Amino acid sequence: MVTVDNPLEQLTVDDLRRRTSMKWRAYPPDVLPLWVAEMDVMPAAPITAALRSALDRGDTGYPSGARDYARALAGFAQRRWGWDGIDVDTAQLVPDVMMGIVEVLKLVTDPGDAVVVNTPVYPPFFAFTEHADRRVIGARLSSTGRIDLASLETAFSRARTTGGRPAFLLANPHNPTGAVHTVDELTAVAALAREYGVRVVADEIHAPLVLDGARFTPYLSLDDTAVAVTSASKAWNLPGVKAALAVPGAAAVDDLRRMPEEVSHGPSHLGVLAHTVAYSDGEDWLDALLVGLASNRELVARLMIEHLPAVGYQPPEGTYLAWLDCRPLGFDDAAEPGAVGDLAGPAKAFLDQCRVALSSGHVFGDGGGGHVRVNLATSQAILTEAFTRMAAVHP
Repeated sequence: MVTVDNPLEQLTVDDLRRRTSMKWRAYPPDVLPLWVAEMDVMPAAPITAALRSALDRGDTGYPSGARDYARALAGFAQRRWGWDGIDVDTAQLVPDVMMGIVEVLKLVTDPGDAVVVNTPVYPPFFAFTEHADRRVIGARLSSTGRIDLASLETAFSRARTTGGRPAFLLANPHNPTGAVHTVDELTAVAALAREYGVRVVADEIHAPLVLDGARFTPYLSLDDTAVAVTSASKAWNLPGVKAALAVPGAAAVDDLRRMPEEVSHGPSHLGVLAHTVAYSDGEDWLDALLVGLASNRELVARLMIEHLPAVGYQPPEGTYLAWLDCRPLGFDDAAEPGAVGDLAGPAKAFLDQCRVALSSGHVFGDGGGGHVRVNLATSQAILTEAFTRMAAVHP
């Protein structure tokens, strides 16, 4: 095991402001950005070495397939979760997780069919699904941000009665609440899916980001008719070098074989190399990151008591995102989902009054109004400054 320093404490604000990616360029320099899901870290050393080596040898062509990437993911799944259910010969290379989800939905549903999502949820679940000519049906989470089985069953029944081939797009772990679904919760989901004939597509991009006290359960370990789509993008901060995998359960292999061959042309070859190395050689870095995220989660709990005691905060079990209920401050906003960067209610107030950029709860759909999502994957100095500023907000 290699000792790795906390990746979240290696960069200053000045370092970060030299970046040209979305997080640090979307707002003016006086704004602290804690919104989009980019981490304020340097890449893991094995990833940097792999990319430099590829550039040194001019290895910048087309990707050569999914096998090495899938083998690395399978090894990671066995080591971290004790799960050996990935068949490396059936996994398919896709451009990124959301584009992969769209391609899988095209295989297991037809135009006009219903796709159930748990709300509030990652905003692209709405946009990508609707752009693919499918209908979104929401199933509200519980008041604690977890799957509400009664709500889900109602949504499945509605999807089934409207005809076609319905699907359920599952965020596992859930974005934005940070809930890590338990094996009992997912077993119940699988039973409902079988009862109502609903195919499950699991977005497991946050799977490595589970903190102490929770345990990730691969959905495919409970439902072999499902397809999981994942990548190293979130856990190792690789959204700019795209590559993802669609992994079928044993009973979904034939569905995935119908995926058009040109879909595999979308990922970057450098992305495939980076994600493969992340899963095979990036665990020491990941472990250091998780320690840092756990510390940040505890810091935010203290900062909330000090600066925003009326705001609801349930520390996330997974992801690096915090979901804050600002309604006690007198904030509310529209419940309709929108584009990721749209602002209303408390998020707009925090930006305008405090110069802190957060994700607006309303874009996450039903149940998101009056909330904000905060990105915890930054230094403690930046978090402390942000929450100190946020104390001055008023409706």
